[in-house]
Amino acid sequence: MSNDNFIDYVKINFRSGNGGAGATSFYRDKLTSKGGPDGGDGGRGGHIILRGNRNFWTLLSLKYRKHIFAENGVNGGKQNKTGKSGKDIIVDVPLGTIAYDENADKMLEILNHAEEKILLEGGKGGLGNWHFKSASNQNPEYHQKGLEGLDQWIVLELKVLADVGLVGLPNAGKSTLVSKLTAAKPKIADYPFTTLTPNLGIVQLSNYRSFVIADIPGIIEGAHQGKGLGHRFLRHIERNSVLLYVIPSDSEDIITELNILENELNKFSTELALKDKLLVISKSDFLDDELKLWLTDQLNTINIPWLFVSSFTKENLASLKEELWKIIQ
Repeated sequence: MSNDNFIDYVKINFRSGNGGAGATSFYRDKLTSKGGPDGGDGGRGGHIILRGNRNFWTLLSLKYRKHIFAENGVNGGKQNKTGKSGKDIIVDVPLGTIAYDENADKMLEILNHAEEKILLEGGKGGLGNWHFKSASNQNPEYHQKGLEGLDQWIVLELKVLADVGLVGLPNAGKSTLVSKLTAAKPKIADYPFTTLTPNLGIVQLSNYRSFVIADIPGIIEGAHQGKGLGHRFLRHIERNSVLLYVIPSDSEDIITELNILENELNKFSTELALKDKLLVISKSDFLDDELKLWLTDQLNTINIPWLFVSSFTKENLASLKEELWKIIQ
């Protein structure tokens, strides 16, 4: 998926339909010149509804839709006929979509396939005059207007749903690791910020087990303040059940790099500090036995489980899959 096609934020003017007005009418036929009230009710205005669609991975389909309006309800008619309701507008969105109102307050979120939630309710139809007949008023000559629909600018934001999120500084080898663990084919090159969009892949294990892994674009120091790719992709990590830190074996200081990652995530969201984490030292094929022993002594001082892995030799890749599965469960 190209960077141009990965859309995770849109702002749209949504408007639900107005309710139809009730009718003022009196029954008339060849034999009845002055019948009782028979004005029908107005129809409900159309709702705006969000529906989860697991086949959507992005908000691209909404990128150029700045206005989405539902139909108004039809006015009530004679002979107690209720006006037709306005047609609901159903907007398909990827799983993990959150809607925010103009005050940045969360309205709803969509997490499941085919899940439908009303974003904006249509206006209620007005009552016809037959509702107002009473012993003291046999022929009411008034009806209710329909209620107006809601008109709001709403932000839809996507937070990628994945079981495991890969977190690392630029060029840590995350994309290569994803390509070896899954059938995904992320862009891979030897320069910073190769990954500009989250890449998702499905990790297959024995006995029909599987989980979703996401390669999140590289984090830099100050990302929580918006530096680099900043908040745009840090928010996707909030959805992950497990965070997989990836630090290359040729890092100048693995412990310092780990502390940078922990610090950026914790400053962005205190909830991230509570997530399960696993550290992998990538490119382990670059290490000789003596250097591995030295790094092992260092890594045994941290409070996060860790593994040496190599995408090239496939060292510990099977063990990594099983370890992640155990944590997810």
